[in-house]
Amino acid sequence: MTGPTDSAESTGSTNVASNPSSNASPRTPAENGELALLCEVAGTPKPGNVDRAREYPDLRFEHFLAGAVGARRGLAMAAAGESVGESFECAVRGMATQRGGNTQFGAVLLLTPLVRAAAADENSRDGVSRIVADTTVADAVCFYRAFEHVDVAVADPPNGWDALDVRRGADAADAIRERELSLADMMATSAERDGVAREWTSGFERSFALADRLAVLDGPLPERASRAYLEALAAEPDSFVSITHDADTAREVTERADRVLSDHEDGDAFATELIEREINPGTTADITAAGLFVALERGIEV
Repeated sequence: MTGPTDSAESTGSTNVASNPSSNASPRTPAENGELALLCEVAGTPKPGNVDRAREYPDLRFEHFLAGAVGARRGLAMAAAGESVGESFECAVRGMATQRGGNTQFGAVLLLTPLVRAAAADENSRDGVSRIVADTTVADAVCFYRAFEHVDVAVADPPNGWDALDVRRGADAADAIRERELSLADMMATSAERDGVAREWTSGFERSFALADRLAVLDGPLPERASRAYLEALAAEPDSFVSITHDADTAREVTERADRVLSDHEDGDAFATELIEREINPGTTADITAAGLFVALERGIEV
């Protein structure tokens, strides 16, 4: 992830995280996946997203805590070498066992192949790219089934792809098999308009860059996550805001995030305003969770 606006240096407690080849984590990859989800929601302020200080009336901090715990079983499946699709569907099914609905669908979609790669001692962009390239048609079918567990806001499919609208869930299975589309293929069709899918096709570029940034920031990890989130939001318009609102709103949010970073706007007031306007930069939060996972696997201390 790009767009840092300061050059804070790491302390001795975080030096290990700056070495991409280091894997000094005292936790398993599945545990780090769960912890990444917890640290992401604990960071504050995160304009437009649920955090320790801000909630939506029907989507609360506790729902994200429960969602993270619920996703753990699917992440453990990925770590054990189960298929990405089955692991992802299991994680989403567990995530959805709380009353808030969709809390971390996109984050889990990023974490599942990352956990699988880390468990194979390949916590790198090349490593996760190999996991993505190996996904199958069966993985794609599982991905579609995951949409039956929780309501997810998505863009309309491209022309000619109505039979493959993810909102059809398992009903799209025959069309997926007929076209022989792997889960990697499905992500490629959405990469132009969806930031999470774009991570899949780019070797998780922004996720690993955010992990690099976490390593050189100071303070408790959730505070660093909040800062890295804001920098990422200022660097690139959030695709989820574009889908749920419009491109102009996404650009406004990006420009104002940059104003916060340059101390021309109050971050807490901006965060509260976005909650009130129901503008949720969810893709940026998802990538923040993925970056946290990479940093935790590298051994960043908590």
